[in-house]
Amino acid sequence: MTKMEDDLILVNASDDVIGKAEKKSCHIGDGILHRAFSIFIINSSDEVLIHKRSHHKMLWPGFWSNSCCSHPRYGESLEDAVHRRLMEELSIRSELSFLYSFTYQAKYLDIGSENELCHVYAGRSDDISYPKSSEIVDIKYVHYQSLTEEINNFPDQFTPWFKLEWNQIIKNYANKLSLVSS
Repeated sequence: MTKMEDDLILVNASDDVIGKAEKKSCHIGDGILHRAFSIFIINSSDEVLIHKRSHHKMLWPGFWSNSCCSHPRYGESLEDAVHRRLMEELSIRSELSFLYSFTYQAKYLDIGSENELCHVYAGRSDDISYPKSSEIVDIKYVHYQSLTEEINNFPDQFTPWFKLEWNQIIKNYANKLSLVSS
C-alpha cells in the first residue's frame, strides 16, 4: 500500500528522473511534478471498472475515478508499479497496454494539488474485484458509452485526471481497445 511517506519519483517535462520526494510533499501547495500512472480495466461486456476514492484521501476524497491510479515508488519501474497497485487496490491481474503519457496540474480546494506526468494503461479482465477499503469505498462497471454520458452530465463527481484521460481514450484509443459502437 502506498503511504504518504513513500518516496515518489520527481521528473522533468521529458520524464527524466531528477530526484525523489515524500508523497505528501509532492501534493502540498501547487505540487511537485512527479511520475504517476492510471489504469483502465475493461471487461468483456465493454464496461469500464471505476472506483470511488476513499473519504480518507487527501485529494478528491469520495470522487469517482478510473480503475486504478497511483505512483511508482522511487527506484521502482512503471511496469512493476502498475501490476503491484492493480493487485493491491483491486485484487485483479491483467495484461496492460501502454496508451500514452501526459502532464497535468490540478488544485483541490486549498489542500493541495496533483502535478503529474501520468502514464495511461488499459487492460481487459473479467476478474472479480476485491477492493481495499483504505483506498476505495465503492466500485462499479459502467458501459463505456454510459460512462461518457455520466462524465458529461455530472463532471463534479469525477477526478480531473480521469476526465482528461477518458476524453483522450474515447477520442484516440477507442479502436485500439475495441470500444466501437455497433
